[in-house]
Amino acid sequence: MKRRNNLDIMADILRIAKAGAKKTWIVYGANLNFKIVKDYLSDLKERGLLSSRDESNLYQTTERGLEFLEQYDSFRRFRIPRTEPLQLAL
Repeated sequence: MKRRNNLDIMADILRIAKAGAKKTWIVYGANLNFKIVKDYLSDLKERGLLSSRDESNLYQTTERGLEFLEQYDSFRRFRIPRTEPLQLAL
């Protein structure tokens, strides 16, 4: 299983929260634990990518978050996976 970087995890959370999601749904959907999700949710909210409604405990991807996802997906399409280790000429 390939390890995810921070951007991959942020994108996963934003995708899950597009239609509104509780923290528990995000934990299970993104395959993370509650402590890690808490930190990511706080960071995403500070950056204006995610909003929350305290009374309903729902997290929602903002317009800016949707723009982030578009840019992220565009970047991912152009990434070329390496099948062989990089050889450096000395």
